[in-house]
Amino acid sequence: MSDIDPHQRLIALLDSNDARYRIIEHEAEGRSEEISRIRGNDPAQAMKAIVASVRGGGLGKRNAMAIIPGNRRLDMKAFLAHVDAQKGRFAEPELATELTGCVMGAIPPFSFRKDLPLVVDGAFKNWDEVAFNAGRLDRSVFLAFEDYRKIVDPVFAPLSAAPES
Repeated sequence: MSDIDPHQRLIALLDSNDARYRIIEHEAEGRSEEISRIRGNDPAQAMKAIVASVRGGGLGKRNAMAIIPGNRRLDMKAFLAHVDAQKGRFAEPELATELTGCVMGAIPPFSFRKDLPLVVDGAFKNWDEVAFNAGRLDRSVFLAFEDYRKIVDPVFAPLSAAPES
């Protein structure tokens, strides 16, 4: 992991790609529904990053990241199919921090590591702009979705399900 602050690294990436974005500062919050309320965005346009530890598929133990709408839950079975794994679980908070440089709730929808592939829920294609915590719990970014798509060139898949009530 680089010594550069994850927030600074993210902003440098956005700037180097001439991305259309804005940063907002707010009270520290990492829970999807709460941060969407604070930012004033629809929870469905909030990009929630989930780090998972997976295994199987002939590739052994490894980690991967799912990016899903803030108002949805991860469909682990669908995610595993897209990362060619048979078993998976949410990564321990310490491992997620080690892999991303961020505390849980602050992880942006970007991977700066070749050994941490990401898959993005296709539901984001419906939005012109997405929102996410930007490597810190007290800063968020609103980013033009087309710019996100150009920078990340993600694999899209249906990864989420409605929250259980």
